[in-house]
Amino acid sequence: MKVQKITACLVLVGCVLSNVEVAAGEPLQVYVLAGQSNMEGHARVETFDYIGDDPATEPLLKEMLDSNGGHRVCDNVWISYLTGSGSTNGEGFGKLTSGYGSRHNPAEDGGKIGPEFTFGIHMERATTAPILIIKTAWGGKSLHTDYRSPSSGPYSFNESEISRYEGQGKDMAQIRQDKAAATGHYYKLMINHVKHVLGDINRVYPEYDEDQGFEIAGFVWFQAWNDMVDGGVYPDRATAGGYDTYSQCMAHFIRDARNDLSAPDMKFVIGVVGVGGPLEKYENERNRAVHANFRMAMAAPADMPEFKGNVAAVQTAPYWDEALAAIDAKRGQVNQMSYYLRTKNPNHANKDGTMTEQEQKAFVEHFRSELITPEEEAMWKRGASNAGYHYLGCAKTMALIGRAFANSMRSMEQSKEP
Repeated sequence: MKVQKITACLVLVGCVLSNVEVAAGEPLQVYVLAGQSNMEGHARVETFDYIGDDPATEPLLKEMLDSNGGHRVCDNVWISYLTGSGSTNGEGFGKLTSGYGSRHNPAEDGGKIGPEFTFGIHMERATTAPILIIKTAWGGKSLHTDYRSPSSGPYSFNESEISRYEGQGKDMAQIRQDKAAATGHYYKLMINHVKHVLGDINRVYPEYDEDQGFEIAGFVWFQAWNDMVDGGVYPDRATAGGYDTYSQCMAHFIRDARNDLSAPDMKFVIGVVGVGGPLEKYENERNRAVHANFRMAMAAPADMPEFKGNVAAVQTAPYWDEALAAIDAKRGQVNQMSYYLRTKNPNHANKDGTMTEQEQKAFVEHFRSELITPEEEAMWKRGASNAGYHYLGCAKTMALIGRAFANSMRSMEQSKEP
């Protein structure tokens, strides 16, 4: 990899700058984004306008739009995005704009965004160098197995897992074989795709000049859910230290990614899961303990002496949308009522099973109208497009998270500049 370092005049993160043209000869700045479904991004573009409803985030929406009100296309940022399902993967690439979130067809605009959109917008504002984002993300993937990097070694089954499988009459030899085959599969796909893109940059960024060279400047990691909810792999989740092995795997991942990409100085941002919002909002004590322990485990590598100043943890809980979450809770009650009626719950209206389907539907609709106001229905339609574990599919949340990742990355970069 050809790396040409230069000294540039850089600006503080958060300053309002106009777009600048690429300065000739500056090395291409490469940022790798990786993770699972929330790095994919499930915020539909139809929720963009909700960002403008809040005076605090209205300026952010304006940055995401062009002068005609359409979705911005970044002049100096290109993206390659590898994603897919099962063994079928594909790539979408081009100038960064909306639509590089979750995709049914990897090569086509999926009508969604993840954190990549505002990350790229804000990184572009802070430099005159061209930028290339290489994003790899797949839903439902773990760090303990799917993204497990070489230094973490083979997956080791704990005693409770072995006992459970044996109690179910499972073939442990086959389970171990399957686990070995799955271990690190998506880590390898990620590394191989980054190398593939960097081996022929002109394919993605046609104006690239080999004489300018490139630098793998940073990495953003946004993955969590499959590890956090896995009570088999982490049997002591609600106990302090119950996710220590996640922290260990994360530290190995950082070291291995830097080594395998020949980028020892690569800055690394860990996006700490924030689904559910601030911990004090949790009513269930066990859930609060589980989420607290996992968030600490995710952030822990940033406090390790070897990573001081070049690894940062970004808490995403502050960007959880409380207003939409309150409506989502009411929607959950409506769904629960529908279930009670279908299953003839003895404590509810259809306990004797005499209600017809039409009567059940009418009952639920009335229940909904009494519980959720028209204003709340309108807010939900305007701001949400997915489930809670996907941050409610809220573009406002994804945009704020992407900007926070960029600010953290720039903060680390500036600390090393003269």
